[in-house]
Amino acid sequence: MSTTSPTLIIDQPGTQTAPRILPSSREVFMSLFKADLTTQWRNRRASVMVILLPIVIVMSWKALIEKTGGAFVLSNAITLGLNAIGIMGYSNSIARDREKEIFQRLRVAPAPNWTIMGSRIAVQLVMIIMMTAIVMIVGYQYDHIVLSATGYAAGMLTAIAGGAVYLALGQAIVGRITNPETVQATSRLIYIAFIMVGMFGELGMLGNFINKAVKYTPYGTVKAIVSGALTPASWTNDTTMALLITLGYTAVFAIMGIRWFKWSSKK
Repeated sequence: MSTTSPTLIIDQPGTQTAPRILPSSREVFMSLFKADLTTQWRNRRASVMVILLPIVIVMSWKALIEKTGGAFVLSNAITLGLNAIGIMGYSNSIARDREKEIFQRLRVAPAPNWTIMGSRIAVQLVMIIMMTAIVMIVGYQYDHIVLSATGYAAGMLTAIAGGAVYLALGQAIVGRITNPETVQATSRLIYIAFIMVGMFGELGMLGNFINKAVKYTPYGTVKAIVSGALTPASWTNDTTMALLITLGYTAVFAIMGIRWFKWSSKK
């Protein structure tokens, strides 16, 4: 009877595969943030158009400063810029990326879902800060609108808070509607409605009823808190109420946008 001895296999040194270390959520977020910033820079023409309208408002409303004050002009210009960033820019960029199946490819990678959307929101926050700063600089240089250091700092903070409303609204739009062309048409319609009703209502050109109703719309509340922050001495209980309403709008739109959102436009 023949017996077979067991074969002893010895791995050569250095042949074992080292365990793969997955990147942390912070590293993933920073990588996505840099990539999204690069994409935003490549599409800088759209960014310029977003910033151009508030600058035009500040320069063309110079004659109104003596009647309404510099804070009124700056707050309206900033609010219009926030509209453009959140409703037009953010919603359309998300719709395009979803149509190209970019989100589906990113979800295959070891990246938490919050990093995918968080990096895009962070880029829009950078746009909000940039737009607000440019509007303030143009107001100072061209219209000679001088504010206190507290007014500039508080105005920047309220612009970020107001921008969150329109980012959340843009998220709700792109969450409810999957077709990118329909998203573009809807966001454009809402944007124009906010401009027409909000801006002309604030100027009292649409009657007393519309003028009062506008104060409780996202346009009116954001404009109120930005205006109140630019001149802290004018902050009243009504401004505080406008801030609470603004936060309420943000929460409602964000909840709807998160619940409705689909990572792919394909059914």
